[in-house]
Amino acid sequence: MATPQPKGTILVTGAGGYVGGQIVREALESGFNVRITARTESSATRTISNYPSFASALSYTLVPDMTILESYAPAFADGAIEGIIHSASPVNFSPQDNVRDLLDPAIKGATTILEAARRFGRGKVRRVVVTSSFAAVVDPEKGVRPGYTYDEKDWNPVTWEGAVTAQKLTAYMASKTLAERAMWRWMDEHGDDVAFTLATICPPWVFGPYVRAPATRAALSESVLLLDDIVDGAAVPPFDYGGYADSREVAAAHVRALEAPDGVAGGQRFLVGQNFRYQAAVDGAREALPEARARLPVGKPGDRSPEDAHRFDGSKAARVLGVEYGTLKDTAVETYKQLFEIRKLEREEEEAKAKA
Repeated sequence: MATPQPKGTILVTGAGGYVGGQIVREALESGFNVRITARTESSATRTISNYPSFASALSYTLVPDMTILESYAPAFADGAIEGIIHSASPVNFSPQDNVRDLLDPAIKGATTILEAARRFGRGKVRRVVVTSSFAAVVDPEKGVRPGYTYDEKDWNPVTWEGAVTAQKLTAYMASKTLAERAMWRWMDEHGDDVAFTLATICPPWVFGPYVRAPATRAALSESVLLLDDIVDGAAVPPFDYGGYADSREVAAAHVRALEAPDGVAGGQRFLVGQNFRYQAAVDGAREALPEARARLPVGKPGDRSPEDAHRFDGSKAARVLGVEYGTLKDTAVETYKQLFEIRKLEREEEEAKAKA
């Protein structure tokens, strides 16, 4: 593969995460120098080790608390940062306190990165791209809305008052919604005073491979755990959400939104994803992987019911950003390859401990 021409330096938050890791890979392969944020030296070193072929294009800066503006000052000190991808946000489906554990960190983290770009970016930052979620698009009070297709114009109508007392999953969805709304409101208030524009990426469940698979299932993302839970299970789960995006497609959407010309992606939301059914994912994995045939339930092969499910239109990301959607089969196969390998390593470690 030919070495891409350098495109400048960008800042990526959340680089040690599932989607963040793929964003860093996509950005490096696209020719960007990447500066990641990390809370500690050890986490920064661990993340950078995932990209041995790009050592010269990677750097890091320590940001112990992404809700504190001054934490970002060192990241911009050399004046190199020209774009930002903010993929860090709390993912907590079991908050003890909605405000403390979800709402405040998500909202403050989202607006602080914008203020950091304004305060420290020296006018060089051209675009900020943020990982939002389909949770900020869907209206959970309306159920699956038979016959309705969601797109970028739609918003979860949750309010702060409702979010404070919401149940666990609803509270998480509210945090994504209120954080994205806060960013657009910030841009409305400061847009005339800054050189950059904002774009947001809104995927549903994210499946697909990690850049480097976690050592244990305890470190899996909440979405990938949904597929892991099917392994050695008795049945294929019923419909629950109806949409998915591949981790590699989500990463591509972020990087394409960052580098798109002015007037193309700036000021835009992008719903990234396709329709999803657990049965289709299981069918694809069982067809391609012998271990999947042994360890995944058969269910009802070919069954894609219920037809009444969340529907959404992800074509804008393909049309405007050039995101190329793959197949659910490929996503399921690549996900289960890693899940089976993780389980194998866990089993070997347990056996080694038992012999010790």
